[in-house]
Amino acid sequence: MSLDRTALRTSIAVLVGGITVILDSTIVSVALHELAADLHADVSTIQWVATAYLLALGVVIPVVGWLQSRLGAKRLWMAALGLFLLGSVLCSLAWDASSLIAFRAVQGVGGGAMLPLMSTMVMQAAKPADRARLMSVVALPAAVGPILGPVIGGLILGAGDWRWLFLVNVPLCLAGLFLAWRLIPAEQPGRRVKLDLVGLLLLSPALVALLWGLSNVSGTGGFARADVIVPMSGGALLLLAFTLWAVRRRGSALVDLEVLRSRPTWAATALMFLSGASLYGAMLLLPLYWQEVRGEDALGAGLLLIPQGVGSLLSRSVATRLLERSGARWVSILGFALVGVATVPFAFAGVATPMWGLLVALFFRGLGLGLVMIPLMTVAFQGLAHDQVPHASIVTRIAQQIGGSVGVALLAVILATTSFHAAFWWTTGFTALAVLLAFALPTRQPAPEAPSPATPSPVRTAA
Repeated sequence: MSLDRTALRTSIAVLVGGITVILDSTIVSVALHELAADLHADVSTIQWVATAYLLALGVVIPVVGWLQSRLGAKRLWMAALGLFLLGSVLCSLAWDASSLIAFRAVQGVGGGAMLPLMSTMVMQAAKPADRARLMSVVALPAAVGPILGPVIGGLILGAGDWRWLFLVNVPLCLAGLFLAWRLIPAEQPGRRVKLDLVGLLLLSPALVALLWGLSNVSGTGGFARADVIVPMSGGALLLLAFTLWAVRRRGSALVDLEVLRSRPTWAATALMFLSGASLYGAMLLLPLYWQEVRGEDALGAGLLLIPQGVGSLLSRSVATRLLERSGARWVSILGFALVGVATVPFAFAGVATPMWGLLVALFFRGLGLGLVMIPLMTVAFQGLAHDQVPHASIVTRIAQQIGGSVGVALLAVILATTSFHAAFWWTTGFTALAVLLAFALPTRQPAPEAPSPATPSPVRTAA
């Protein structure tokens, strides 16, 4: 059965433009020490190069649904990609730490709009029968980017100046803009949504406070630090206030939380939180293990992560076929179980553990991560009306972003107070919890046809 041509063309354009954003979120992580030395700043200051990008994402992601209703998906995508391109060029021209931090925030604003829009555009263009196969294309950057980012960053630093970490985005962004212009169809004018200003003033600061607090956990004192407790408490209160506000406003809220009445959507959202914790948390531990325990340098540690990326790449077609035959529940259970089992060898690993065994484990861990991503990103939209898709995309993206920050923060504290063994056992625990939660996902029931924007229907649940 052939894929719908319009949906396929949209997926290709989204893939080329979106992969730069996913890679950029991790590609800079290996360069912090080089940046600190070259820009004459201490590590605590240069850490804001990563933090500013993360906080900018938190500001923009909640408002993407409203922006799409005003500009249309194509124009918003091209504007966001153009802004990301501008931010990349400015970062390469930075003259000190402050300018680099500011330009990274510009990048983050563009990237923050693109991340949820990637899934939204494909889900709205595709027929339900085609969604799994198309999502295997769109999910590729999300699964492989965090794994390959440190590898590419290490290779660039080994061959040239840190400014190429940002200049490498330029050809991809230009290609993405051209393909978006040529391949993505223009949208018909839709219902113009009024901005929920109260919701914006509650949700964006809530996410910024939570992400900022979590980014401070790695310092001395862990979760007991004032710059962790205060922003996280404030963020949690603002998030609660937004939830109460959104429940009252329903479809007119900045982010319509009614989508969480759908069992596939809330289950996929919770699992995206756990997958973010497992993926990004492990991406903190694994390079540190290779460097601190096995004596590798930054480039060597990055290269040793390649088997995990290869496993994730190879799982694309397998995950799609399994999803069509067995449904999201069993594919997700298999994927999370594989990630957990493949993490266990690192919980026992030491200085003398055979390298080949750990590399094999990384390969199977990558397979598991790839198996998980496609069903979660597909089933999250099952049974939703056309106008609800952007809201589900925003909710799942927020869950993954916060989950990744929680995983990194928690494992950083565990590693600082105990050992690599304990930290890897915690990572395994994340996946064990995900296996249990995956039983809430639907089985082989196919996703119903999404109604047109003119005839919205209520949220449906799937067994």
